[in-house]
Amino acid sequence: MALQASGLRYAVRPNVLLKYFGQLNLILAILTIAPLGVSLLFGEFLASLRYCIVLCALLIFWFSTIRVRAPADMQNNEGLVLAALIFLFTPLVMAYPMMYPGSGFLDAFFEAVSGITTTGLSTRETLNNASVNFLFARAWMQWYGGLGIVVLSLAFVLRPGLAAKSLAGSGVETDDLVGGTRARARKVFRIYCILTFLGIIGSLLAGVSFFESLLFSLSAVSTGGFAPYDSSIANLGVPAQGWITLASLTAAVPLTFYSRIFSKRNKAGLGIFQLKAIIIACVVVSLAVATSMRICGGMAWSQILHHAPLLAFSAQTTAGFSSLSPAELDSTSKLLLTFSMLIGGDMESTAGGFKLLRLLIAAHVFQLLLLRSSLPKHAVIDHRLADHPLHEEEIRNAFLLIVLFIGIVAVSWIPFVAMGFDPIDSLFEVASATGTVGLSTGITSSTLPSLLKGVLCIDMLMGRLEIIAWLVLLYPKTWIGRRMEGT
Repeated sequence: MALQASGLRYAVRPNVLLKYFGQLNLILAILTIAPLGVSLLFGEFLASLRYCIVLCALLIFWFSTIRVRAPADMQNNEGLVLAALIFLFTPLVMAYPMMYPGSGFLDAFFEAVSGITTTGLSTRETLNNASVNFLFARAWMQWYGGLGIVVLSLAFVLRPGLAAKSLAGSGVETDDLVGGTRARARKVFRIYCILTFLGIIGSLLAGVSFFESLLFSLSAVSTGGFAPYDSSIANLGVPAQGWITLASLTAAVPLTFYSRIFSKRNKAGLGIFQLKAIIIACVVVSLAVATSMRICGGMAWSQILHHAPLLAFSAQTTAGFSSLSPAELDSTSKLLLTFSMLIGGDMESTAGGFKLLRLLIAAHVFQLLLLRSSLPKHAVIDHRLADHPLHEEEIRNAFLLIVLFIGIVAVSWIPFVAMGFDPIDSLFEVASATGTVGLSTGITSSTLPSLLKGVLCIDMLMGRLEIIAWLVLLYPKTWIGRRMEGT
């Protein structure tokens, strides 16, 4: 069987990658117009010049690939490689206009990676002197990073057919959002825009200014966590904190769930199950963290009742907003939030982590293993979760992703501990990066060694594309071997 599969293996085709990467550059160029317009509106002409340079470079690259001939049948490995390339290329390009006075390229690149991966970690010491354009640009990157550049391309640029299906079904970024073709991608885009609009309206009603409502909403619906304040949402009133947390929760459930609940065929069963699961998980984590904050941290009940639910919902949805600095928490609370961040939100959402549904699938399999011990040998067990049949590939992929996420966190944790950082804080920071959360114990800063900044950048990129795409990108046989002929 392995030999047969090996014989059917094909390497990626350069013309396919070049053609569709050029089209992805067109989408990126269009998205660059927004921060360019903001920089012009607020008179930040140095940033405007840099965005103009980036915009022209992207358009030139796209125009140069228009005449490239490429087959319509895209392979799965080509879709995975394209997703990985665009998520690496985007922060490399956007770091140039995001370089602020006194910062080097590495810090700007870190900020851009944190933006496109919807993480929210930052090496900036303070945002007090941050420009309007800088604050908007990084929130804007989180917004289109959460939606997925690939999904935008499916919705508006890539032609329908095998190429679109291959890219959408690549099982990486689009697996977080949508598994269909152009029509479905447009549906997800409309839902995303509606959630963003409602986030802005609700924030305005909660007493937040328009610009800050825009920034918070862009970050909330992408479960990104970038805020215009050093203290995140701590300075906001309780109604605003609650609304932003609710907006993050709405994006941490399957985005297609919102269209399915109004569908005549009503296929929202699994979506409702995931919605219940994440709410229950948030409540359980809230109670656990509250107990730890009281017993281990000795905090007053007034603080606990305020901060524990907000931190728990923020960690589970991977939004990364905080009303209290995680550095002030006790070690047990940090470990509880670490576990929550690593799990993350639901499938087909903008949330990070290895996903709550995969953990439930793993728990279901373990439960059946225990059940099988009391059944006759000839008994047949049907793998189902919320009346949804579980195929062997789904179960295998769930276990694989969980193991890979834990492995990445473990490997990344070692250099932090080796360089003298607190083990619990280091684990929290690495899990936050890999889960694309953004909560920080204070380790992430401008003074963090360059090596460790690089480790966190890798974690964020790995976590956003769920690792597999990067393994495919680095796999030698992805590039070397015979290539499929197509028209």
